[in-house]
Amino acid sequence: MQTQKPVTSVLGFDYGKKRIGLATGLTITGTATPQKTLNQVNGNPDWNSIDAEIQQWQPQALIVGMPYHTDGSENAMTAMVTQFAYELEKRFKLPVIKINEALSSQHAEEILKQTIKINQHNKHEIDRMAAAVIVQRWLDQQ
Repeated sequence: MQTQKPVTSVLGFDYGKKRIGLATGLTITGTATPQKTLNQVNGNPDWNSIDAEIQQWQPQALIVGMPYHTDGSENAMTAMVTQFAYELEKRFKLPVIKINEALSSQHAEEILKQTIKINQHNKHEIDRMAAAVIVQRWLDQQ
């Protein structure tokens, strides 16, 4: 019987139709760090770039923000993100942990507005910060 190693490092995803925000998280420090934003390629995840990020960060688990309405019901994006999470697990053979991402983008925008002015040229900053918010929610539950 093989014992499962404790998760010490994760890579989190904030999935969107145009972009996917990425963030890392470490359980030893309990902190999440925004990393980058990947553009979708013809409406699909950029799997080569995701693979490169997983190779670089070597996470033990992947965190995916699941979009639900604030009452917990599914919305139009839920099925797309469920499929993305399934593909992540199938391709990379890592555990995928789903976290409710309700209001994570709004929370990320509030955090960013304290230091930068959000406009069309830097909206990608919200995606990577939202990924960090999602990862931080998971870390806070550990």
